[in-house]
Amino acid sequence: MSRIGKKPVKVPAGVTVQLADRRLEVQGPQGTLQLTFRPEIQVEYDSQARELRCTRRLETRQARALHGLTRALVQNMVRGVTEGYERRLELQGVGYLAAVQGNRLELRVGLAHEVHLLIPAGLKVACPDQTHIVIRGCDKQQVGQFAAEVRAVRPPEPYQGKGIRYEGEVVRRKAGKAVTK
Repeated sequence: MSRIGKKPVKVPAGVTVQLADRRLEVQGPQGTLQLTFRPEIQVEYDSQARELRCTRRLETRQARALHGLTRALVQNMVRGVTEGYERRLELQGVGYLAAVQGNRLELRVGLAHEVHLLIPAGLKVACPDQTHIVIRGCDKQQVGQFAAEVRAVRPPEPYQGKGIRYEGEVVRRKAGKAVTK
């Protein structure tokens, strides 16, 4: 039995919910998000109590798995349109720079060329200084995906620690070959 799936999702004031067929649309101050859920799951909106409830129509293994997942996705949507999501990245290395030019993120990370990444629609990317990147948006998946793509340009390496890392990420350092002597 899904414990997560049973919990209702509270809808705060200022957020509108539209439910039609198997499509859920949540609109708030940060933006609009849509979800098409599976036929095994049913989502109901109680406008009096201002909460969304997820129930499953079948008792199959897959339906039980989708029950908690759908509820978590709905919760992430409601939180995204009210508060939004944020990922912070930091560049470590001599001469490593980041800058936002229009709708592109430009990175100089020790390669022979600059790397230009197109910022997806719905995301706000800022560089408070040249070694930090802040990615904001209402869609948790989109924010995390773009942060992972930026990090993949130059992931942190274990010998000197250079590269792009999440803020607060601990990179396990290795000793070089000089230790063997």
